[in-house]
Amino acid sequence: MKYVEVNFTCNPNSETITDVLAAQLSDIEFESFVQSDSGLLAYVQELKFSIEKIDVLLRNFFLDAKIDYSFKTIEDKNWNEEWEKNYFQPIVFENRCIIHSSFHQPDGDYGYRILIDPKMAFGTGHHQTTGLILREILSMDLQDKSVLDMGCGTAVLAILASMRGANPIIAIDIDEWAYLNALENVGLNDISNVKVILGGAELLGSETFDVIFANINRNILLQDIPCYTKVLNRGGKLIMSGFYNEDIPVIRERCEKNGLKYGYFSEMDNWVAIVCEK
Repeated sequence: MKYVEVNFTCNPNSETITDVLAAQLSDIEFESFVQSDSGLLAYVQELKFSIEKIDVLLRNFFLDAKIDYSFKTIEDKNWNEEWEKNYFQPIVFENRCIIHSSFHQPDGDYGYRILIDPKMAFGTGHHQTTGLILREILSMDLQDKSVLDMGCGTAVLAILASMRGANPIIAIDIDEWAYLNALENVGLNDISNVKVILGGAELLGSETFDVIFANINRNILLQDIPCYTKVLNRGGKLIMSGFYNEDIPVIRERCEKNGLKYGYFSEMDNWVAIVCEK
């Protein structure tokens, strides 16, 4: 079938804006997204393309941003397959863990091989924030630790945590596309102890965790840190990413106000991950 490629130019062009834009576009039947130098490329079936729906979405866009767009019809292709073949290349962490799709079968001796068919869900390991938390997982003792993966995307963090001995594991994402993809990837890796749930922090209640991963964005983290703290066991660790170095003070302040002890941060291209303990 034919698809329409819509090129959104965002000013400012931040990951928060493009993530929110992608989430809202998925509600009007856009299927896949690729970040660009100026914003976001989004793809929708030609029969489902509606200028009116896009205009309404942009008029009601709640973040402070100027967003323009242009569009063109593109030739018939299996676009998920094209994206996986051409954009999702295998990636290696610490010479110990390799993440690849079913379209690539890379050689090499790695302790952990994770098979991810991303279907455009966020969290392939290529983004700096995912990579920062993956490196934390590789350095941690997770044996028999209970883990919560908030904003799980492809579930790559939950999958590696399971391979590292964590049990049990809950993976949550508010986006249905990511939820379905996480289920698929957990199955592809023959992981039996990861429970994937559709929703947000409102799902957190009686179950508690030794380790919580939250790779979301600054505003959602600031909103949900109290929820994470309530379900974090004493001595447990909260590892967060999805924000910049200059955001550390406000994130740290929010954590400390909720009884968490700030530990340290790691950085990649101005993106950071911070570790706090209860």
